[in-house]
Amino acid sequence: MCLRDSSQIHQSIQRDRGGTAVGSRRYNSCVSTRKDDSSQLVEVLVEAPSPLLQINAMHTGGSVRLPAAYTGTVGFKPSYGLVSRWGVVAYANSLDTVGILAKNASTARDVFRIVNRHDPRDPTNLSPRSRSRIASHLQQPALLSRMTSSPLRIGVPIEYNISELSPSVRRAWALSIAFLREQGHTIHPVSLPTTKLALSAYYVLAPAEASSNLAKYDGIRYGSRCDGPDSGGQPDSYLYAKTRGDGFGPEVKRRILLGAFSLSADAINNYFIQAQRVRRLVQRDFNAVFRADQPVAPSRQKGDAELKSRQAEVDVLICPTAPSCPPQLADLVETDSIFSSLNAYTNDVFTVPASLAGLPAASVPVSVDCRDEGSIDADLAGIQIIGQYGDDELVLKVSEILEGKSF
Repeated sequence: MCLRDSSQIHQSIQRDRGGTAVGSRRYNSCVSTRKDDSSQLVEVLVEAPSPLLQINAMHTGGSVRLPAAYTGTVGFKPSYGLVSRWGVVAYANSLDTVGILAKNASTARDVFRIVNRHDPRDPTNLSPRSRSRIASHLQQPALLSRMTSSPLRIGVPIEYNISELSPSVRRAWALSIAFLREQGHTIHPVSLPTTKLALSAYYVLAPAEASSNLAKYDGIRYGSRCDGPDSGGQPDSYLYAKTRGDGFGPEVKRRILLGAFSLSADAINNYFIQAQRVRRLVQRDFNAVFRADQPVAPSRQKGDAELKSRQAEVDVLICPTAPSCPPQLADLVETDSIFSSLNAYTNDVFTVPASLAGLPAASVPVSVDCRDEGSIDADLAGIQIIGQYGDDELVLKVSEILEGKSF
């Protein structure tokens, strides 16, 4: 995670807004007392005197949107490949995206416009040619008129209305949809049938890539090395066993073991290859519901066209960011707490599908009157906006409409 408050970012935002640049400042921050157990350690700064404070964090499954939902901030994950990952230590290369945490959607948009540049040093970064294709695609009259001369077609994925959804989150979701309808936009239920498989596929693919990326931390060529004999004095021990054992925490070890198993010769066909197929189906489901086509994907297959003809063809999707309110840290440290690693994994159930498909998505805070929930923070919920690949600006525009609403 990288905290940015540099003069360069600050001055660039001021130039984009037509204002006068000012020098960088230091801010006092308050670290959230809520906990998010995502793939990256994120301490979200929730108090600052200036709306220009923003954080760039690596986003894999939900490492930006979940903390945003838990702290009343805006979390934005751009389309995969738009923002350079040069200098970032890789976790899962096919999923890693530099996301933005900000006080409001307008700041996230300003920062995104600055970092949305081609970088030849990052092999996963989109080429200028692909960026031109996306820009030309979005200039079509039917897409250019959205939110100007024509209302939006907003999709509501029915598979996201799960039984485990917290009553306060469900209420925030329903009231957000009603608010957008009052603004003149049309609401359409859509189906994303592979959603129920997305979380399982993610926790096969991400640890598999992580185990490969973390193999270089052996204390010999890369990473720190533990003091003393590393082989434990046994001639048949691995040279780097003690270094890796002491250097990695329990969750990292768990994911390395899971990833190494899914890539083994006996398991790769049943786990890793199947998860890749599920990922393609997730991408296909999203492409079928959006009015805009995927601008950089291969030509649509016949079956994809038939699937798209049965859907509503919407502009964006609206759904919760997390299925429940954020847990208190006091609950997590108790030995008999209901929260476990498995419970923490399931918090990614709404954020993982967009990450697998590489789509732009933003989480914005909304408030609802839920005094019956028995918690002072029960009225805080994150609502997620998901768009077609390359439609990042539209996602941020809808985020500005919805952020900070109280129902």
